[in-house]
Amino acid sequence: MPKKPSKSPAGKGPRTPATKPALVAAKRPKVVSNAAPKAASEATQDLSQERIVRALETIAAHLSAQGKPATERESFKQADAYVWHPDGRLAAVPRVSRVELFLLKGVDRMRDILMENTERFANGLPANNALLWGARGMGKSSLVKAAHASINADRKPADKLKLIEIHREDIETLPMLMEKLRDADFHFIVFIDDLSFDGNDASYKSLKAVLEGGIEGRPENVILYATSNRRHLLARDMIENERSTAINPGEAVEEKVSLSDRFGLWLGFHRCSQDEYLAMVRGYCSHFGIKLDDEALEREALEWSTTRGSRSGRVAWQFVQELAGRLGVKLTAK
Repeated sequence: MPKKPSKSPAGKGPRTPATKPALVAAKRPKVVSNAAPKAASEATQDLSQERIVRALETIAAHLSAQGKPATERESFKQADAYVWHPDGRLAAVPRVSRVELFLLKGVDRMRDILMENTERFANGLPANNALLWGARGMGKSSLVKAAHASINADRKPADKLKLIEIHREDIETLPMLMEKLRDADFHFIVFIDDLSFDGNDASYKSLKAVLEGGIEGRPENVILYATSNRRHLLARDMIENERSTAINPGEAVEEKVSLSDRFGLWLGFHRCSQDEYLAMVRGYCSHFGIKLDDEALEREALEWSTTRGSRSGRVAWQFVQELAGRLGVKLTAK
């Protein structure tokens, strides 16, 4: 009688030979993972890009550090005059508003002194900072601009003086301007027009430091010319207020009055006489080709000054403008 097949243990199927799993495993296709090599490749690429970026940044910074001074030196060749802005920008002035030096009448002594001082400075010799103070409209700022143009008239482009005007309200940025000019190839006149201080204004301390008191001091290629209606740059009521409120009145006043002492050259401008005023008018009329009978010219010029309540170079120029407009003459040199 045939034998019955043996029963498997409960819950278990028929036994599988031990070699079968190995054979099945061998038949399965092998799956190769690319995750690790891909990640390594991306990491290497990122590192290379980072190194390139760093190298480019280093090169750019190096070129910027070397190129900036050269650009600034080159920029001073654009013009002979500039206006300083507190954001660190120097704006070129292609045409300066000025009058010819010979048209300035009644200021002969101040003209000669300032011209001599300016010429010494332009030639690299010692020269003084100058404070032009005195009566309004007597040609203080006109003399600075005319002297600058006269000195430059016969100079080569590389030897010309540069005139830089800084506005009164931007004096606190004067040290930054000095730093910009210190290493330049040109000589500079830094010009401050209508300089004065009122109330609790402390910006004069920046000017004091540049003139004499700072560690670096004034650069050798920079000179300061300032104009003011006040000899000591301070209003009388400001000085009196310092005396009345300070613990030591003498020291408080001395600190502020000493500012004008730091200008080595003081040039005083006073109200002109009637003859000097008429000489200014005649000089302008001759220069611009304005023809009028001398007796009528004198009468009208004196009447004009009487209505203005003063005689000065500014009043003379305003009269000439009125006269030229009335006669249909353009104010261009003949």
